[in-house]
Amino acid sequence: MKVFPYSRLRGTVSLRVDAVSVKAPEQPREQLDSRARSVTERVVALGLAETEDWETAALTVSATIPSKATEPGGPWSDVVVVAVLTDRTTNTRVTTRLVPESEGGREWRGELQVLRADLFERGVLTVQVVATVDGVPGRIIAEATDDWVVDARSDAPVREQTFDIKEVGFAKGPRWLQNFVDIPWIVNAAGRLPTVHINTDFEGMTDVLNAEGRGPEGLVNELMVSQMAADVWIAVFHSAIGELEIEDDGTPLFPYGWQGEVLREMLPDVVPDRTLEDALREVHRRRVGATGWTELQPRIQYAAMRRAGVPAALTETVRGLDKLKREDEA
Repeated sequence: MKVFPYSRLRGTVSLRVDAVSVKAPEQPREQLDSRARSVTERVVALGLAETEDWETAALTVSATIPSKATEPGGPWSDVVVVAVLTDRTTNTRVTTRLVPESEGGREWRGELQVLRADLFERGVLTVQVVATVDGVPGRIIAEATDDWVVDARSDAPVREQTFDIKEVGFAKGPRWLQNFVDIPWIVNAAGRLPTVHINTDFEGMTDVLNAEGRGPEGLVNELMVSQMAADVWIAVFHSAIGELEIEDDGTPLFPYGWQGEVLREMLPDVVPDRTLEDALREVHRRRVGATGWTELQPRIQYAAMRRAGVPAALTETVRGLDKLKREDEA
């Protein structure tokens, strides 16, 4: 919990993206339809644009702020509401001021424009209420409760990204995969999304991958996919912890994108009964310290298997195989 040395605005600040458009040089602006925005997921998918070479995107942003923000006699003045889009990968921060739709009203609206070159993949959009407090201008007195994600590449407005699956024969595949010809799959967490490379040279792997239904192969397929997902969770967790940005005072920062999402999902199970920030500090301390890192590995595996649904998949596989066995014996 953050403590501020000045008065803060109580209440909820909500954020919405009402419209999205893109523009390419010497072409008319393309207005994206509602499929590009998910209100429930709070995601904008710019990959749905038909204008493939667009250079700028415009987001129509609305915000609702508590009425106390503009009531006379408050502890602040010169209240301004701004939309802020950030992308840590490109070190981009774009802001635009929203304007009230009525004098002293709670509804504010504006348009934020961002260059495609400023978005590597996913930017985070939020709203901040800024004011002069105790004679000091530019103080943030409130922020949006939930942010939005602006995805420059995806054609689906989903917040939780999945992992890529690539089927390749390891024996004649890329050189780095040739070192792993005797295993069924391997996870690479270094790319834009985690990728599971499946070894099609492994005996029976192709048949299992293509299997469907409630037969033996289909049951094994479900179990295998859940185990792959668990491997992805573990790989990305270790990758994220190993590449944290550290502030000058030693405080680790959550990364953006897939890595940050994985850490936020897994940390409550890795270090229970702590805030996310405290849990991240504890994991970082153990990793760089002399002791404690090894003891965390079972918790990391536990968190990954829960998120991947391995227990449920294993239970269904055992029950399904048992049912098939009883049917054969009948």
